[in-house]
Formats: sequence, C-alpha cells, structure tokens
Amino acid sequence: MKTNYLLPNKYKKIGWVLFLTGIILGVSLQIFDSTEDIFNLDLINNFGFEFLDEIISILIIIGGLLVGFSKEKIEDEFIHKLRHESLVWAIILNYIILFLTVIFIYEGDFFTVLVYNMFTPLIFFIVRFNFLKLKSNSDEE
Repeated sequence: MKTNYLLPNKYKKIGWVLFLTGIILGVSLQIFDSTEDIFNLDLINNFGFEFLDEIISILIIIGGLLVGFSKEKIEDEFIHKLRHESLVWAIILNYIILFLTVIFIYEGDFFTVLVYNMFTPLIFFIVRFNFLKLKSNSDEE
C-alpha cells in the first residue's frame, strides 16, 4: 500500500515528546495565566514581548503532525482504514464544535475558542486513532 504522505516511524517518538511538552506547557500557561508564574524568563520581560505561547503552539503543531502522520511499525490496510476514519471523524467533530461556538459564544470568548480550535483537529485525530488502535489490539488478545 502506498502511503507517500506518511513520515518514517522514527519521527513518532520525537513527535510525542514535542506534542506532550506543548500540551503540558499550554495547559500550565492557561492554569497560571502568566508566563511569570511558570518560568522566570527575563528575556520576555526585558524586551516587552511574549513568545512562549508561540513556542507552545509550534510544539503542539509540529509534534502533532509528527505523531499523526508518521507510519506505524506495521502499516497495513487496517491501519490505513483507522487513520482515514479517525481523520474524517476529527474534522467532522471539529466543525460541529465550531458551529456550536458560532451560535452560542460571543466576543472575547469566541476568539479564545477559535484559538483552541486551531489544535483540536490534530488532537481529536491523534486521540481517536490511538484509541482505535488500542481497542483493536485488546480485541485481538
């Protein structure tokens, strides 16, 4: 089976490190609501700008792409089917959330949801794909 769009499997480990680091830092940034509470980065304060949220975004995006689009050790028709179904499911769920956001959320909160919405397709895809893989492995045993 041809999967020219997939990266070699060795990138998956690097992707998990970047992705989980970005998620953990992003959640920490939201909980503490300030870079000063998490890190003592004088560089941020001295130059009067923040770049930690951009770094976190880059970690999540690159890590998520590496995790989601690296080959499995055994890349067969079943894995291809799981990957395809997970991707379709993630996009549909993402747009359902966006639809509900447009209807029910306004002003500054709307923008906040849109920021999170940048990451949800990757997160939904990764969670669903890995859940289905684990489920299929447990069904085989």
